[in-house]
Amino acid sequence: MELNVADLRPGQKGVIKEFGEDEIPVKLLELGCLPGNLLELVQVAPLNDPLYIDVNGSHIAIRRDIAKRIMLDVKEDSSTR
Repeated sequence: MELNVADLRPGQKGVIKEFGEDEIPVKLLELGCLPGNLLELVQVAPLNDPLYIDVNGSHIAIRRDIAKRIMLDVKEDSSTR
């Protein structure tokens, strides 16, 4: 199933598939936010912005509008059903 980072629930993971039409900040690429890497949504701030993600052991805070540009391939875990 394909979702973007903003669609995830805390604790849910996905593999970065591609980036949307708009560019994402170079800093995210430098921190390991690259296609093929595993990403986990750690926490959502009280007003739903920013989102805290874990990519390769780095915890990163990103804005919701940027999170919507990062497409993921999410594997449904049978234990969460």
